Amino acid sequence: MASPCKEQSGFCTPFKSFATKAIHVGQEPEQWKSMAVVPPISLSTTFKQHGPGNHTGFEYSRSGNPTRNCLEKAVAALDDAKYCVAFASGMAAAVTITHLLKAGEGIIIMDDVNRGTNCYFQRIAVEFGLDVSLVDCSKLNLLKAALKANTKLVWIETPSNPTMKVVDIQACADLVHEHNKDTVVVFDNTFMTAYFQRPLALGADICMYSATKYMNGHSDVLMGLVSVNRDDLYERLKFLQNALGGVPSPFDCFLCNRGLKMLHLRMERHFKNALAAAKFLEANSRVERVIFPGLPSHPQHEVVKRQCTGCPGMISFYIKGKLEHATTFLKSLKLFLLAGSLGGNESLAGIPAIMTHVSVPEKERKELGITDTLIRLSVGLEDEADIIEDLQQALAAAVSIRHPTLLLSH
Repeated sequence: MASPCKEQSGFCTPFKSFATKAIHVGQEPEQWKSMAVVPPISLSTTFKQHGPGNHTGFEYSRSGNPTRNCLEKAVAALDDAKYCVAFASGMAAAVTITHLLKAGEGIIIMDDVNRGTNCYFQRIAVEFGLDVSLVDCSKLNLLKAALKANTKLVWIETPSNPTMKVVDIQACADLVHEHNKDTVVVFDNTFMTAYFQRPLALGADICMYSATKYMNGHSDVLMGLVSVNRDDLYERLKFLQNALGGVPSPFDCFLCNRGLKMLHLRMERHFKNALAAAKFLEANSRVERVIFPGLPSHPQHEVVKRQCTGCPGMISFYIKGKLEHATTFLKSLKLFLLAGSLGGNESLAGIPAIMTHVSVPEKERKELGITDTLIRLSVGLEDEADIIEDLQQALAAAVSIRHPTLLLSH
């Protein structure tokens, strides 16, 4: 399967008409009697029928909602997909996808995944008789060795959270489908978004998002999104969406729909700011190592350029010293907020080992490289100079702690 994009200036060319689709698809005024340009929030839970069994496409809001319908059409267009199904959260989407399987069937998940995903698969899915294996899917030989006769689902994040490992989507999907064409390959595209990466075009069966992050982009919506091209997957997921009931509220759909309209502008600014911050950190003597897919130093940088149009605002780096230096850095930040989550307008910072990934066993964290000195940044949309200035002063404050290996010159 050939890549849908050509390389230009190192990265793939932007997807055609992305902004136009984000603003117009699913928003047609003709669908409303009022001809409203902005889709209204439809709060009704039930809809009048023309006659018994003769409805207009909406019966009960769990089964379908006009505002949600607008959002699902828009996201499908941005993913260049036939269908999209919206859920109340990214985890609601994950639980629903897992219901495609039966007890005794196997799941492979990326070893370095979102904390909530890790917790769900390792602590809950296994209790329903599913065979769960953690694998570093950025290494195809390890993925190939892990595939078994009962493997029915492969779940991958790229970039991974928080160590930013990147997976070759096409190579991975081809490998899994060669093993078993019916195995469902899921790519969590939360970090890259539809603007920078389209997993379905590279062989994935399902592209999913925690839309709570970049897709909505304003830190005010909890939501999950799932895009597919296969009719059979859509019909099953649509049934499960209704049967399990993990649907988003109309108000959240309205907000996310609005957030999509500026996605292209937001992601370009996130990329610009993050690249500047990553270059600054990489040149700073107080920093041990920077992990940012947009830097040539990233081990899978060439893969990123081959399958992405750019990079999001996520940076992980190791500060020199110990936990006390990392915590002092965070406490010294003035612009960056000490908070979990990511992908909003505001810049956020955290220490995954004691915040977002504290529930992951310590031994497992260390094996993944999630140490006490690993700091994750979600670089926001503030002025670039202010972001750099804040990082600079916080690093200076952190190394003011007396430590023989940190007596660095200013």
